[in-house]
Amino acid sequence: MEKKVTKEMIIADILELHQDMAGVLMSGGMHCVTCPASMGETLEEACYVHGIDPELMEERLNAYLLAMEVEKQQAAAK
Repeated sequence: MEKKVTKEMIIADILELHQDMAGVLMSGGMHCVTCPASMGETLEEACYVHGIDPELMEERLNAYLLAMEVEKQQAAAK
């Protein structure tokens, strides 16, 4: 899988990648994902506001997307 989330992406674009991305962000400490102001921030900007390592959050989001992709492929193979 190619990397889908980068720290330069804005939060609104990340949320559009998968229906569960808000939950992944929130579980990582970013509880502002429903705030209108956060929609225009990059992942990196939002992470810095919350004291979160942007590279770590980027990795978590991409790991989640990869897991969902693998799950989808396994379901299709059955």
